[in-house]
Amino acid sequence: MKPTGMHEACGVIGVVAPGREAARLAFFGLYALQHRGQESAGIATSDGRAAYLVKDMGLVAQVFNEENLSRLRGEIAIGHNRYSTTGDSHVRNAQPYLIETLHGPLAVAHNGNLTNAAALRRELLRRGVGLSSTSDSEVIVQFLAASAESWGEAEEGRDPWVDRIRALMRRAEGAYSLVLLTRSAVYAVRDPRGFRPLVLGALEEGGFVAASESAALVTVGARYLREVEPGEIVRIDAQGLTSFVGHPPKNPALCIFEYVYFARPDSRLEGRTVHLVRQRLGAELAREAPADADIVIGVPDSAIPQAIGYAHALGLPYSEGLIKNRYIGRTFIQPDDALRKNAVRLKYSPLAANLEGKRVVLVDDSIVRGNTAGPLVRLLRDAGAAEVHVRVASPPVRHPCFMGLDMATYDELIAHNQGLEAIRTRIGADSLAYLSLEGLLRAVGKSGHCTACFSGDYPLPIPPWLFEVDREKRIFEGVWGEG
Repeated sequence: MKPTGMHEACGVIGVVAPGREAARLAFFGLYALQHRGQESAGIATSDGRAAYLVKDMGLVAQVFNEENLSRLRGEIAIGHNRYSTTGDSHVRNAQPYLIETLHGPLAVAHNGNLTNAAALRRELLRRGVGLSSTSDSEVIVQFLAASAESWGEAEEGRDPWVDRIRALMRRAEGAYSLVLLTRSAVYAVRDPRGFRPLVLGALEEGGFVAASESAALVTVGARYLREVEPGEIVRIDAQGLTSFVGHPPKNPALCIFEYVYFARPDSRLEGRTVHLVRQRLGAELAREAPADADIVIGVPDSAIPQAIGYAHALGLPYSEGLIKNRYIGRTFIQPDDALRKNAVRLKYSPLAANLEGKRVVLVDDSIVRGNTAGPLVRLLRDAGAAEVHVRVASPPVRHPCFMGLDMATYDELIAHNQGLEAIRTRIGADSLAYLSLEGLLRAVGKSGHCTACFSGDYPLPIPPWLFEVDREKRIFEGVWGEG
């Protein structure tokens, strides 16, 4: 049963840990990044002579055990958690990808989406490069694997991998935060607009870590250093960190949904703790859309800080009203049809003692497809809530994302197809209000973010065919139709 909510594409981590088992550190780092992808997990390592890989479908704890971790030898490693936005949900699309090249092994883990993946696939196929998956991440691997000379991008006397990465960055469009593993180094790479986060940390016992979020650094005992800058390449090896300009940075466009939903609340983005920004989102929402109510509750776990901020701003009591079953996603056993129709009840249980007879404000971080909000409202009413007022701590999602979020088509987005009153009626709330885009930007407090899913203002040109319903089919029509 594929989840119906919104999902991020992936989490990545790279580790260089002299004298230690890098795979074990990567494992715990991926554990901390599990929220960014629950579909598959993988780790690749190098011991300076050969590279090793373990990956499979499932959560980190389901894929790895002591036996297969012991096979991942070496002091350098990269890891990946995946949730598919391009590419089938299949083990062939699990990452990292590992191949052998003239310069030794190359493994790549990718967070994001390339908007020109179809054109790059066609170019690779015309050059005789075979592709085995439907993921744009494999396109990245094969571009890097081709010799710098064959692409006309060699830079004499420089690190050949930096040359290759620069050649890729000149051609790739869209979102990519990458960690690459070679025989003796890890490279951390961020696209010139910085769509997806990527941070650096220093291990207490020596060595360095690159990860999608700072929360993973804490888990593996690393001290936060800084973010990888947009357009930057960072080589991590036994000598330490070396920075290169990979591509001149463009207008910054960090995905603002990292603040709304995706990042862990204890992570740092742009120098701020996400939890505090989310509390400000709730306070802005309270200023714009107050409710006459008895208690405020949040949809766990992602909307709890917003609900706290909303309640504090209005002087209303914050209370727990929903308990989340955090283990429901840890099984491969599929529910029967009756349970599937009540999927929200599998994931949430109401606290009737806190709800009975109360006028409740239910704060959520976002409403995308509208599949969860209605059942949650019914759940609260069945538990005795007298009124349910829904407040959403982000603007209506009216436009699809092509930079790595699971929001692919206009048809799937309830706010693109229905107005406020129609949505309120559909979900059964007594009232409904969203945070404005201006309120969101005030709460985040910094400029330079991608807000395309709210505003339709994309920070780069989007090929028109990507707006089609079956993007996967169109990609392959494009590839084979011009082959």
